[in-house]
Amino acid sequence: MTTTTTDRQPSIVLDKPSRDVVKGARWWRELGWRYVVGIGITVIVVIPLLYIVSASLNPIGSVSSTSLIPKQISFTHFESLGNNPARPFFKWFGNSLLVALVVVTVNSLLSSFGAYAFSRMRFKGRRSGLLALLLIQMFPGILTMVALFRMFGIIGDIVPWLGLDSLAGYTFVMLGGALGGVFLMKGIFDSIPDSLDEAAKIDGAGHFRVYATVIMPLVKSILVINGLLALTGVIGEFLLASIFLRSNGVKTVAVGLYGVLTSDRSANLGWFCAAALVVSIPVVVLFQWLQKYIVGGITAGSVKG
Repeated sequence: MTTTTTDRQPSIVLDKPSRDVVKGARWWRELGWRYVVGIGITVIVVIPLLYIVSASLNPIGSVSSTSLIPKQISFTHFESLGNNPARPFFKWFGNSLLVALVVVTVNSLLSSFGAYAFSRMRFKGRRSGLLALLLIQMFPGILTMVALFRMFGIIGDIVPWLGLDSLAGYTFVMLGGALGGVFLMKGIFDSIPDSLDEAAKIDGAGHFRVYATVIMPLVKSILVINGLLALTGVIGEFLLASIFLRSNGVKTVAVGLYGVLTSDRSANLGWFCAAALVVSIPVVVLFQWLQKYIVGGITAGSVKG
């Protein structure tokens, strides 16, 4: 009987400082660098916000007198937002909200109609239609500005309330992207089982009833996401509004605030920052109020049921 022996490699025992170095290197490789990146991004985002808050609370409100921490706190700029007829902030803000309300409503309806049609119906040209929508969305809007300016200038000669320098004309231009949410919503519609549609159709439901009573209650989250994207896009839109809206009474808040700031950047900085904070309040409140729908909309469609 023979016995075999195997040479075992001697185990390496690290002392405590060496183990700490290994653990530290592993922590840095797996998590540490993420903390550094996260902190860096947070600093980049927070510092401009602190500067805006500081400038809005600074009674002088000039560029040279503003710092990250205000030396004096005053609500003078907030109180003056509605006192100057030459810069009617609340009129501008109301114009933006009015346009946003129309665009969000029409965008949500048309996008959901289109998403339902492409998801649940089979018709000739379906793939071509989806491809056409994708190509249209990829086309830079800035290239259409000259054509839009000429076209609405001609329309204004015939129908003045629908031409240039009118909220109605600007709203129609913004509605040109009303089908922008079709691809976003179609992915969610595709994740809803077809068996729900079939059960409703057995009970005698048509396409509209299936859409309204079966599909839409299940996709409220993505409707909220689509609506918030449209809302922030309209309120922050500047380029088209600066071309279409010239009169003081029809300007949106983005164009109005830009005009105030460029007229005297140093003297009007505090007023501009106060107005910017007021504009952000409704959007922040909506995001907080609809947070559960936002989370549901982001995760919806990730697993097909």
